Amino acid sequence: MFLGTHTPRLDDKGRLALPARFRPDLEGGLVICKGQDRCLYVFPVAEFTRVTESLRSAPVTDRRVREYSRVLFASASQESPDGQGRITVPPTLREYAGLSKECAVIGANTRIEVWDAVAWNDYLQAAEPGFSDIAEEVLPGVL
Repeated sequence: MFLGTHTPRLDDKGRLALPARFRPDLEGGLVICKGQDRCLYVFPVAEFTRVTESLRSAPVTDRRVREYSRVLFASASQESPDGQGRITVPPTLREYAGLSKECAVIGANTRIEVWDAVAWNDYLQAAEPGFSDIAEEVLPGVL
């Protein structure tokens, strides 16, 4: 489970240092791809495999499944963190997420999300006011 918000910098070579507490779960490799809301998703390989299996069982006759699968898999890049826990974010993914030097790396349960720091702060300011209002709809009877 990935938790918390971290603020690493993207270096001139497009490398991003992953938070130390995330690294043990990513030692076997990871997949980075386009996510929703103009962020990037980073999955441990095992979790990406689970997502792949779910999509494999979805009906390819559904146009939405085909479109989602195409965008997801075409954008995906399998990476391995280097000895310092850095991953290289491909240029097309940096452009998609509008990444500048300042990034926000957030734990999002079974995945990590990478945001441009300004975009993350803007998103958070817009989303936080509704957070308590939607809790009952998202997690009925849990919280």
